[in-house]
Amino acid sequence: MAASERRAFAHKINRTVAAEVRKQVSRERSGSPHSSRRSSSSLGVPLTEVIEPLDFEDVLLSRPPEVEPGPLRDLIEFPADDLELLKQPRECRTTESGVPEDGKLDAQVRAAVEMYSEDWVIVRRRYQHLSTAYSPITTETQRERQKGLTCQVFEQDTPGDERTGPEDADDPQHCSGSPEDTPRSSGASGIFSLRNLTADSLLPTLLERAAPEDVDRRNEALRRQHRAPALLTLYPAPDEDEAVERCSRPEPPREHFGQRILVKCLSLKFEIEIEPIFGTLALYDVREKKKISENFYFDLNSDSVKGLLRAHGTHPAISTLARSAIFSVTYPSPDIFLVVKLEKVLQQGDISECCEPYMVMKEADTAKNKEKLEKLRLAAEQFCTRLGRYRMPFAWTAVHLANIVSSVGPQDRDSDSESERRPTWAERRRRGPQDRGYGGDDVCSFSSFRPATLTVTNFFKQEAERLSDEDLFKFLADMRRPSSLLRRLRPVTAQLKIDISPAPENLHFCLSPELLHVKPYPDPRGRPTKEILEFPAREVYAPHTCYRNLLFVYPHSLNFSSRQGSVRNLAVRIQYMAGEDQSQALPVIFGKSSCSEFTREAFTPVVYHNKSPEFYEEFKLRLPACVTENHHLFFTFYHVSCQPRPGTALETPVGFTWIPLLQHGRLRTGPFCLPVSVDQPPPSYSVLTPDVALPGMRWVDGHKGVFSVELTAVSSVHPQDPHLDKFFTLVHVLEEGIFPFRLRETVLSEGTMEQELRASLAALRLASPEPLVAFSHLVLDKLVRLVVRPPIICGQMVNLGRGAFEAMAHVASLVHRNLEAVQDSRGHCPLLASYVHYAFRLPASDLSPPGEASPATVQAATLARGSGRPTSLYLARSKSISSSNPDLAVVPGSVDDEVSRILASKLLHEELALQWVVSGSAVRELVLQHAWFFFQLMVKSMELHLLLGQRLDTPRKLRFPGRFLDDIAALVASVGLEVITRVHKDMELAERLNASLAFFLSDLLSIADRGYIFSLVRAHYKQVATRLQSAPNPAALLTLRMDFTRILCSHEHYVTLNLPCCPLSPPASPSPSVSSTTSQSSTFSSQAPDPKVTSMFELSGSFRQQHFLSGLLLTELALALDPEAEGASLLHKKAISAVHSLLCSHDVDSRYAEATVKAKVAELYLPLLSLARDTLPRLHGFAEGSGQRSRLASMLDSDTEGEGDIGGTINPSVAMAIAGGPLAPGSRTSISQGPSTAARSGCPLSAESSRTLLVCVLWVLKNAEPALLQRWAAALALPQLGCLLDLLYLCLAAFEYKGKKAFERINSLTFKKSLDMRARLEEAILGTIGARQEMVRRSRERSPFGNQENVRWRKSVTHWRQTSDRVDKTKDEMEHEALVDGNLATEASLVVLDMLEIIVQTVMLSEARESILSAVLKVVLYSLGSTQSALFLQHGLATQRALVSKFPELLFEEDTELCADLCLRLLRHCGSRISTIRTHASASLYLLMRQNFEIGHNFARVKMLVTMSLSSLVGTTQNFSEEHLRRSLKTILTYAEEDVGLRDSTFAEQVQDLMFNLHMILTDTVKMKEHQEDPEMLMDLMYRIARGYQGSPDLRLTWLQNMAGKHAELGNHAEAAQCMVHAAALVAEYLALLEDSRHLPVGCVSFQNVSSNVLEESAISDDILSPDEEGFCSGKNFTELGLVGLLEQAAAYFTMGGLYEAVNEVYKNLIPILEAHRDYKKLAAVHGKLQEAFTKIMHQSSGWERVFGTYFRVGFYGTRFGDLDEQEFVYKEPSITKLAEISHRLEEFYTERFGDDVVEIIKDSNPVDKSKLDPQKAYIQITYVEPHFDTYELKDRVTYFDRNYGLRAFLFCTPFTPDGRAHGELAEQHKRKTLLSTEHAFPYIKTRIRVCHREETVLTPVEVAIEDMQKKTRELAFATEQDPPDSKMLQMVLQGSVGPTVNQGPLEVAQVFLSEVPEDPKLFRHHNKLRLCFKDFCKKCEDALRKNKALIGPDQKEYHRELERHYSRLREALQPLLTQRLPQLLAPSSTSLRNSMNRSSFRKADL
Repeated sequence: MAASERRAFAHKINRTVAAEVRKQVSRERSGSPHSSRRSSSSLGVPLTEVIEPLDFEDVLLSRPPEVEPGPLRDLIEFPADDLELLKQPRECRTTESGVPEDGKLDAQVRAAVEMYSEDWVIVRRRYQHLSTAYSPITTETQRERQKGLTCQVFEQDTPGDERTGPEDADDPQHCSGSPEDTPRSSGASGIFSLRNLTADSLLPTLLERAAPEDVDRRNEALRRQHRAPALLTLYPAPDEDEAVERCSRPEPPREHFGQRILVKCLSLKFEIEIEPIFGTLALYDVREKKKISENFYFDLNSDSVKGLLRAHGTHPAISTLARSAIFSVTYPSPDIFLVVKLEKVLQQGDISECCEPYMVMKEADTAKNKEKLEKLRLAAEQFCTRLGRYRMPFAWTAVHLANIVSSVGPQDRDSDSESERRPTWAERRRRGPQDRGYGGDDVCSFSSFRPATLTVTNFFKQEAERLSDEDLFKFLADMRRPSSLLRRLRPVTAQLKIDISPAPENLHFCLSPELLHVKPYPDPRGRPTKEILEFPAREVYAPHTCYRNLLFVYPHSLNFSSRQGSVRNLAVRIQYMAGEDQSQALPVIFGKSSCSEFTREAFTPVVYHNKSPEFYEEFKLRLPACVTENHHLFFTFYHVSCQPRPGTALETPVGFTWIPLLQHGRLRTGPFCLPVSVDQPPPSYSVLTPDVALPGMRWVDGHKGVFSVELTAVSSVHPQDPHLDKFFTLVHVLEEGIFPFRLRETVLSEGTMEQELRASLAALRLASPEPLVAFSHLVLDKLVRLVVRPPIICGQMVNLGRGAFEAMAHVASLVHRNLEAVQDSRGHCPLLASYVHYAFRLPASDLSPPGEASPATVQAATLARGSGRPTSLYLARSKSISSSNPDLAVVPGSVDDEVSRILASKLLHEELALQWVVSGSAVRELVLQHAWFFFQLMVKSMELHLLLGQRLDTPRKLRFPGRFLDDIAALVASVGLEVITRVHKDMELAERLNASLAFFLSDLLSIADRGYIFSLVRAHYKQVATRLQSAPNPAALLTLRMDFTRILCSHEHYVTLNLPCCPLSPPASPSPSVSSTTSQSSTFSSQAPDPKVTSMFELSGSFRQQHFLSGLLLTELALALDPEAEGASLLHKKAISAVHSLLCSHDVDSRYAEATVKAKVAELYLPLLSLARDTLPRLHGFAEGSGQRSRLASMLDSDTEGEGDIGGTINPSVAMAIAGGPLAPGSRTSISQGPSTAARSGCPLSAESSRTLLVCVLWVLKNAEPALLQRWAAALALPQLGCLLDLLYLCLAAFEYKGKKAFERINSLTFKKSLDMRARLEEAILGTIGARQEMVRRSRERSPFGNQENVRWRKSVTHWRQTSDRVDKTKDEMEHEALVDGNLATEASLVVLDMLEIIVQTVMLSEARESILSAVLKVVLYSLGSTQSALFLQHGLATQRALVSKFPELLFEEDTELCADLCLRLLRHCGSRISTIRTHASASLYLLMRQNFEIGHNFARVKMLVTMSLSSLVGTTQNFSEEHLRRSLKTILTYAEEDVGLRDSTFAEQVQDLMFNLHMILTDTVKMKEHQEDPEMLMDLMYRIARGYQGSPDLRLTWLQNMAGKHAELGNHAEAAQCMVHAAALVAEYLALLEDSRHLPVGCVSFQNVSSNVLEESAISDDILSPDEEGFCSGKNFTELGLVGLLEQAAAYFTMGGLYEAVNEVYKNLIPILEAHRDYKKLAAVHGKLQEAFTKIMHQSSGWERVFGTYFRVGFYGTRFGDLDEQEFVYKEPSITKLAEISHRLEEFYTERFGDDVVEIIKDSNPVDKSKLDPQKAYIQITYVEPHFDTYELKDRVTYFDRNYGLRAFLFCTPFTPDGRAHGELAEQHKRKTLLSTEHAFPYIKTRIRVCHREETVLTPVEVAIEDMQKKTRELAFATEQDPPDSKMLQMVLQGSVGPTVNQGPLEVAQVFLSEVPEDPKLFRHHNKLRLCFKDFCKKCEDALRKNKALIGPDQKEYHRELERHYSRLREALQPLLTQRLPQLLAPSSTSLRNSMNRSSFRKADL
């Protein structure tokens, strides 16, 4: 029983396998090898499942790096120095740090000082820069690497006259005489000229007979030389849009600056100079109504004027002598003004009085006003001496900045287009917040404009009542109006010169707003430039990075109107008091200009006699580091007496007030309205505010607020936000531990502390954004500290983890929200990124070395989960865990010991992971939005933990505790789930989360257990896979998964992570891998394929298990390429781009430079070869003609061999191939014939994707180990090998060199993007891509079309061009592109050649050798036929020689076209202009002949084929160089003479004969070259050559095809069709001789209906045609298949020419053949085409829609024409050609040929008398002729087509009179009719045919009259009977017939010929005939009038009556003429009269 069960089970296995095999085989057959790939179990585990990866760490333990020898050692494990900790000093802009030094600082300031002075802590992954994420391959880097490429020489790039190689230069016969010198017949002279030529250099080893192995070795060694090391450097850089892994290191946090403007004050000059004037500059934004900079004070007074203030001056500090300032503008707008205010020393009198002299006096009148000036000077001197410390307002003006910027324009607007260049990726990320300008203000940029020097001449005097900023804004707004009120005021004239320019980068001698020296500051004595602090118009979100602590005080107004006494000239003094004593005033007030740097007091300007003055003053103070409760601002109000009166003091204090600066520990700022005390305040006043009514004090205006003042702080120490203030205060209280503590009104004890702290954490989200962002570093540091060091309150540890985590989430969210504009494409906020990278560190004690706190304590501490459990619980548990934990260095001692350690710290990453996993939904949502930030924090925390604890030597499995790893797993699972669930709701978030998760896992690979991370990746994949089955839009999920994979693979140690050096373990699946082992017989039945090798080349289980990441990537690619995949084109592009980008990075990675290492790396991509091979049917058809591409694979499939396949393989591509000869030089036809339509299921790949996939395949082939490739090729089944060859063939086609010309032509259309744009758009519409991402992508798009191979015809593309792109490339750029393209083409072809050699070596022993080798040879031939460089061709030809010498039977034994093809290629290269190519080609051709000779002692076949090839070559190739071909012929002769081995045979003699024969043909065909420009003459020559080959059907056929090609080129489709019909007739004739088949045409006769000319092809007779071994008619065309192809071509040309009736006739011959072969598919197509043809005939029945041709007679006269002299031709010209056109064309052409004034056109068509012509001239006579048909012919020629096809007779008429004029009176007007007959019927195989017969007839005047009347009558009849009727035409004809004004009209004709009876009886008959004509004419006129009456409307009635009147007049006039009768007519008729119609009066002339 058991046995039988077992058997059944085994049987079941076998059955499955057999079924699989069958399925596999049938799939291979159908040509879609992966139609069921997803479900296929052939790979062990389906591709949709992720296989369990190996345990990475275990594998490494079992195979340590030491095992591996040599350079591969580094691939096994990450380098030891992978992670390093850097301390980077913080960049300080100034030479001094500016941080306060004093020791006693409070906690808040200390924290700030520490933060702004400590170094950055950076964890660097030393090799990360090698990852694709950090060193992307861009076009720029590619270009850098492309430097130093050698220039490949291409035939098509070398100009015609270029002589390459030294031996070409000294060729005496290089320019041989014109070919006419050697006539066709003179064999001797031909031989002579060939003998005299110099041969090219010979190949030295060619004639040696070496062993094939040695030859192969030598060839391989040569191929290895001069190779491009990196293939992908030559290919365009990967698409940036797909680079999801792209990162850039964040910029270090820096101080924020806007756009900086440098303003220099040069001079200030007034009409009179009597006193010092002081200036202030500041920027104001009118729209925002805000002052946007601090004041800059300048002093431009001369030293003599400054001297007036000597009494008050201290020595001025150098910082106050600045005359230039740098203003920063974050939000540039057109509303910004630079306001200049001037002040002078206080003097008696109000402002107007003081301004008067400046307005009235002019400099020119100095002499006149000398006394006045002296008086003024004296007064000024007195005031300066007395009141020098006080100022008064004087004048102001403003400069509108937008005018300067826009009028001057950008600096480099016209210098070069760099300003237009798109920002690079990194620049786009760096945009600051200032880039978000107002909607339309982008035009206003202050960063780039040409510097300008302004002279401001008009100042406005200050008005005492309007000094405030509000008034200033009104003035400024008014200034912008055209009719400004200010302009009407009388100005103060002065000249202020200022320079305005963009501030340079590193300006020397700069002072910061705190007056610190900014680097570089070369010399402290230099006059400085001040940086002016900006007060931005709107919020600026930037973190503080340096210490700044400034206070600005703005007194606004003072109201002393109710104050009694003399209080008029009021000045306010300000002091910063550290105590209440006057000596405690601190020197912290910044000086203005020309004074000391800091002062203890400062005054406002005085407004004369004003009790309630307004102020515009700004005081700038430096706040002390430690502000205490006693610090306050003290204001004293003085009355200043301007007049010196005895007993009156200069200044009298009239009031006091103050502002305490600290309140509840917070800095007080904002507007204040203060009461003013009349008395000095009492002691201890400073702790209270003046609002408190102190007893015994008098107040101005009853304690009301009378002094308005505003305080603004710009501080990086004081947050000025209540929530932040409270948070910092609480944290610092905790740190200091000082309880109780007063917070505002409440006093905090330890008991309430925890509650307050939690509340404060929760309230952080309410903080206002600007300070929150500014203090974000400090806030985050404190939050981290709270998590890591839980505070101890009342001896209890308070776990604030959750609160702090939530607060972090809110802070991150707020920062993100406010900085949305500067996020990068992945939604990262640069500010937070730079925080994590630079500023984040573990709190201080963590930086201690590990000895102080053992790792044990740290880990025990973090196990405390949950916040509410008692501590004892943790202790017990942690103790038990830690003591058993193998990581622990120390076993804990007592419990107290442990408590203290637990309290020591927690680990941030563990806490973050824990809090994240257990967080509530609201917080989780926030964290998810910015997951990247938390991931990065965790990673850096883990890295610091490892580095600082020196745990990097710990095995990875022991580095982190299991609980933490579980949390990570839970986290990854939950985030992964979020990605999957949100993909349809919020694609943008899903994309961001997906990327963050991938980066997180990628980072973990550098620090944690890699096997564990892989298992997390697998788990994530499983999640996605589960969802995919039910997803409504799987493409979106797949896109995300692909991005995920791509990011993982961008790891810098990607190669190591794939375990490249471990040998593959056998497949893990229980069933053997069917596809690779038992299912297919390999190409060698002798040996079974090696399963190990095949599993390396398939996505087998073992491959995916070991090479985990590479397996994921290639699986993604495989699934994307699956024909059933959705969203395909986008996925194709993404997947291929990912592989491409990785390979690029390997190419440039120095670690993998060595070949052995590169080969190991290539092993990770081997399945790519099988993948591409399977995708082959859907790749873009680079090698296609018009038809379907057919494949080698099907050719190699055993079923399609043998004769029976003709029916199935008739293929349009064959027909296309035929058009250009056996296989025309560039024809891109398929290699093999066979249908492959089934294979094209699924979405085809775009050209760009296909090309990229192919370049990746080439990379693998280039870098993989050849031995491995050989073993793989050996294991392939036949069809697979065919597919592989097809793939190689496609590679050649895809990378073919386009040539420099193509680059120039495509220049204006070069677009990077491909048509995948459309797919992407669809994807976006379907909602699979986030809209924002799409926008980001679009913003990066350069343009929508790819650099496609066939851009030439895509004219529609041009309107897409975006103006910002520099499309037109420079010549250098195009040269460079061509250079790179040439190198790529060469390298790609050489890689293919290497692979072909490997296949050939593999195949040596195979049974199916022949079919494989012929396929290999086809690929080689294709490579030789495409555009190739000289370097490749020498290797390609060497390979070809080796192949032919090893397998001669390939070419000579079978009936194959390969030989013909080879001869053609070789001959073409023999005519190359490049000597090395000629050398190799002639060597190959010589060996071919020798080989053929050695097989059969003659080489008739090669002779025949070479002759045919030469004809084909000369006929079709434009730029063919016969002189070079002659040299090659001479080289071959030389070989024959020097070949010792064959001395005794006739070989040399036969070679010589052949060479001379070829030489003759060459000479003959050179003539064609001369006539290239004359299409008719060229066709005649080709026609003549074809006739000459009448005895050689192959060559005649070749030439007919050449003619067809030429006609098609010229657009003569009818003629091209005729050529094809003739060719078909020729083939039919041959086939009829060979076999008598019912279904084949009988010969030419069958084609008579198509063309009567075709019978000339029947000249072949049995004696000429001997199909024997000579190889006659051996071409592929002389088969039924060939005949079908020719007929299809003919039909196609007829259709193009509009001759649809002929199409039918052609198909009549074709249909029987197809019926005989039962080819119903073709029959369906043919009948479809017939239906189209007949439909078109029906629709175009009238014939006007298709005009077939216009005919002209052309006669040539003159000896100049040579053969053409006195010849007449009928020319067929395109339809509707005017006589003038052809006349102009011929005249121009022959003038160019013979010179000016030689050619004359004979204008008339009279017979030419040769004797009257000038013998020196050439005459051409051109006449329009019409086809002529005899009456009997017209019965058959019914349709318009009939009357335009098969034309042989043409007629033209010439009017003349006896006296020689063309036209005369009616009575003497004769007409000559000339009838021409041609040798052949039109259309023929050429467009001009000779006239062979001419007949002339002369008509007498009466006969002319009869013809005219008959014509008129016909016109009338036509117009009358027309249906539908055409009234306009009818009226036109009627008017012409009956109208009275017609000259020589009907009446005149009647009067001339009918008024008298003729005397000559012979003319009676004509007289009578004319009379009858007139009667008929009258009848028709009547009918016409009747018809017209019926047609007209009422508006034409009068016109009709007019016509009727004319008609009746005409009839009356004709009546008597028509009624008279000839008497003779009544008599019986005599025979002589009967014969009068025999035209006895006509003169006959035969020509």
